Amino acid sequence: ADVVITNPTHLAIAIKYDSAFMHAPLVVAKGEGFIAMKIREIAQGAGVPVVENKPLAQALYKSVEIGDEIPVDLYKAVAEVLSYVYKLKEKLRAI
Repeated sequence: ADVVITNPTHLAIAIKYDSAFMHAPLVVAKGEGFIAMKIREIAQGAGVPVVENKPLAQALYKSVEIGDEIPVDLYKAVAEVLSYVYKLKEKLRAI
């Protein structure tokens, strides 16, 4: 995954996007409660950024299943999160 979006503790949605191979970002994992906690732990252990965005986490959790592309109406919000994550990764590489 490229990023995990949370709400902050009850939901976690892991998203992967590779513009060379995908039309849209893909939900690779999602969960609530204990599963959300495990998704966050695995992401943090693997160096995957965890971004808190309650409205986006709730919208993704309700509207997308694992293995599905994100819906068009959430492209902009997810693109903003991915842009933030990519910029953060570049800054960390420069250090």
